[in-house]
Amino acid sequence: MDVTAVTSPTPAADRPGSLGAIASHAWGALSYAARTVGVPAGVRGLAVELAWTAVHLSVYPWGLIDEALRPGGVHAHHRTETLSPGERSLMVSDLDGSSTPVLLVHGIVDNRSIFHYLARALRRRGHGTVQAVNYSPMTAFTGDIRTAARDLGDHVERLCAASGADRVHVVGHSLGGLIARYYVQRLGGDARVDTLVTLGTPHRGSAIAHLLPPTLVPRQLQPGSDLLRELEEPAPGCRTRFLAVWSRMDQLIIPQRNARLEHPDLQVENVRRDHVGHMAMTIDPTVVHLVACRLARTTSPRDRVQTVAAAAG
Repeated sequence: MDVTAVTSPTPAADRPGSLGAIASHAWGALSYAARTVGVPAGVRGLAVELAWTAVHLSVYPWGLIDEALRPGGVHAHHRTETLSPGERSLMVSDLDGSSTPVLLVHGIVDNRSIFHYLARALRRRGHGTVQAVNYSPMTAFTGDIRTAARDLGDHVERLCAASGADRVHVVGHSLGGLIARYYVQRLGGDARVDTLVTLGTPHRGSAIAHLLPPTLVPRQLQPGSDLLRELEEPAPGCRTRFLAVWSRMDQLIIPQRNARLEHPDLQVENVRRDHVGHMAMTIDPTVVHLVACRLARTTSPRDRVQTVAAAAG
C-alpha cells in the first residue's frame, strides 16, 4: 500500500490525441494486463472483483429502497451496555469520532447496496450514525454533477439537524466522491464535512467517459472537462481533510492515476492499492480498515510500524 501526502500542484496532462498520449495509453493497457493476469495477486483481485460484482447485482434491487435515518444509531442516549467491546472502546476513547455521522454516497447508476459491507464495518467499529444516501440512477444520463452536489448539501443539512451534529464524514465511491468533492470545494461544504474519503473517484476524469452516452455527466467526467477545470481552481482555507484511495487495477478509471487527488490548497492523503478492482474497493479489508481508522483519527498498526521504521532509518 502506497501512501502519499499531497502538497504540490497537479502536473500538466498530455494533450489528448497527441502521439505521446496514444503511446502512454497503449503502454498503460499492456501494464494493466500484466499486473492483472500476470501475477497471482492480480488474478485473485480479478476473481474478487467478479464475485463481488455478481453479489452486488443480486442485492441491487434491495438497495433501491431508501435507508431510514436513525439519529444516534446504536449510540442513542450514549448507552453502552448493548455495544461490543470494540464499539465501547471507540466511544470511550474517541467520543467525537464515534458520534460524528458518516454519510455514504454511491457511484454512477448504482445505489446504497454497494456499501453494505463498509457500513456494517463502520457500525461495528463504533460509529453510531452511518447512512447511505441514494441519488437518482438517471443522474448519469439526465443529471448534472453540480445539481447532485447541491442535493447532497441539502441531505447533509437534514442529517446534521436530525443528529444534532455540526459536522459529518462523507465516503464517496466513484462518481459519489466527485459529487461530494464539488460540494466541499465549490458550495461551502467544508463547513460541514470534516473528512471526505473518495474510493476510485475520477478526480482527473476517465477515458471511459468517452464511451458513455454524450449527455452532461459523461462529458463532465471526461479528462479536461469544464467541471474538472473548475475543481482545479484555488480553494484557500478549505477545512475538510481528504483521503483518496485509488487502485492500479481499477478497470473504470483510465488511466488509473486519475483517481489520485492532487491540489495545492487541499489536505490530501493519497493511498494506492495494487490489486483491487473498482467495485471491490468498498469491501477490500485493507481499504475498509484504513477508512475506519482515518474517520476515527487513529493510525492502523501497519502505518505505525512503517512510521517507526522510517523514523529509525
